[in-house]
Amino acid sequence: MSHLTPPRQLPDTDADDDGSPDPDVPAADEAEQDPEPGAREPAAQDTRGGWFGWRRRFPRTARGVWVGTTVLAAVLVFVVLLVPNRLDQLTVQSFLRLPVEAIVLAAVLPVLPSRARRITAAVLGVFVGLTAVLKCLDMGFRETLARPFDLVFDWVLLADAADFLKDSLGRTGEVLAVIGVILATVALLVLSALAMTRLANVLARHRPLALRTTLVLGVVWILCFTLGVQSGGGLTLATKGYTQYLSNRVQYVRDGLGDAEVFEKQLAVDAYAKTPSDQLLTGLRGKDVMFTFIESYGRVAIDDPKMGPKIDATLREGDARLKAAGFSARSGWLKSPVTGAGSWLAHSTFLSGLWVKNQQRYRTLTTSDRPTLTSYFQKTGAWRTVGIVPGVRKAWPEGDYFGLDHIYDSEHLGYQGPYFSWSPVPDQFSLEAFQRLEHGKKDRDPIMAEIILASSHNPWSPIPRMLDWDELGDGSVFDGIEKEGTDPTQVWKKPERVRTEYRRAIEYSVQSLTEWVERYGTDDTVLVFLGDHQPVPTVTGGDTNKDVPITIVARDPKVLERVEGWNWTPGLKPADDAPEWGMDRFRDRFLEAYGPKGPQGPKGR
Repeated sequence: MSHLTPPRQLPDTDADDDGSPDPDVPAADEAEQDPEPGAREPAAQDTRGGWFGWRRRFPRTARGVWVGTTVLAAVLVFVVLLVPNRLDQLTVQSFLRLPVEAIVLAAVLPVLPSRARRITAAVLGVFVGLTAVLKCLDMGFRETLARPFDLVFDWVLLADAADFLKDSLGRTGEVLAVIGVILATVALLVLSALAMTRLANVLARHRPLALRTTLVLGVVWILCFTLGVQSGGGLTLATKGYTQYLSNRVQYVRDGLGDAEVFEKQLAVDAYAKTPSDQLLTGLRGKDVMFTFIESYGRVAIDDPKMGPKIDATLREGDARLKAAGFSARSGWLKSPVTGAGSWLAHSTFLSGLWVKNQQRYRTLTTSDRPTLTSYFQKTGAWRTVGIVPGVRKAWPEGDYFGLDHIYDSEHLGYQGPYFSWSPVPDQFSLEAFQRLEHGKKDRDPIMAEIILASSHNPWSPIPRMLDWDELGDGSVFDGIEKEGTDPTQVWKKPERVRTEYRRAIEYSVQSLTEWVERYGTDDTVLVFLGDHQPVPTVTGGDTNKDVPITIVARDPKVLERVEGWNWTPGLKPADDAPEWGMDRFRDRFLEAYGPKGPQGPKGR
């Protein structure tokens, strides 16, 4: 009888709880034994040990790979659980913590039946991956809008972000960026699911040790949480931050869903809705009134120690030119509902007298019959109402809501020059086009104009420069200026350079506007200009202040007499202690000040 060697058994710890071996664990290398009569040929064995038999041929390497991937899986899960949702909190200390969620998962997953465990782990892995994606969105939104991503209202803004990439980086850059984001998202979800499944199987194979270790870690977590033990940087060692994050996001969604009903009630309240047209804006009859928004013109431009002095010089120079031309000005502060971006929300807040803080409110407002400041001008029949909106490059159905008789977008201003990154038309040209198309016409009715100046829009590179007004022509003169300008991809590598370019853009916009008034303003000109929101946190340094400056300019002293009760600062620069109003308060205060009751106006809060 032939002597047969008993087959070697796999270790018990390498088997799943259902008795099947784990394919991820390298099997013993049978090729290391002397072959016995009747044993399989090595080539036949290789086809059964991993990819092309490499696990059997290289057992130590296979074991190293197995251990390494398991460690990486644990690191991935811990990182996703611990990573904060804001870049300014992304430190080494934030990852040197013990999340209670990991302890709970380590206690629950090993005791589940094999099939249930694998399914549960995969689903939880995808969910954890999705929260990681959400945290990344929060980081991006905090860097641009100084707030987290809104799961209810902000999806539409992703399309706007893609358009911004196209305008800043070109069509190719946009496509590559979008593809990269999609691939990274899919990869993160897949890796999270695989990592959670691997860890669950490892815990199940070593169930007694896993449960004992989990019990010890649970006790340690409770003690550290109770005693407030810190891991460094003021962070507690024992954390339930992931659970708290999910709880906050759920509450954020609930608040968003309930906000619609709140806004509907506010929408119905309008102190001037029943005012006869002949009693509206009587103090401005015969005047040309311009409401002009300067993109991203925020308080930081005036208050920042590095930017402030040069902005101050620009404002003082503009104020001197206007005084020489017979104009006077008063300035104050408004608090915008947004920061970093979302200009249309600020514009609609200013004009409607309602706090339009999200896209749902904007859609509700622009599909309602709520009168705006501009539509009240239209209602009187005493003004031709026009819009100069160079930033609009596609259909803008909301334009009809704002009560504008005619809208000039980027395609109808006669501009034949280059884009300056996102901005389709330089501010100086937009204002000259307004003069040519409307303001400079003879025998016309008084004009009320909403003008949006876009040259100070992010990314502030390249920036136009002032030209002789008589040389603007069709705008092709800007070709050389655009080519000589800075490259946004280079500018945005250094925050200080971003701040410098932002400051230069604001200087250009303010200078364009003040020179236009000096050149074309008349006794009947009334200019109201303001910022729509603060710039991105890269410029503000994370300051959460949402104030923007606002100024009224007029040559007729009676116009400014009507707002004396506002206590605004003389000149183009508001004082630090000038009144600060919510942007939604301006409409009604303006209507009251320039209504039939005369100059008494409510004090600023």
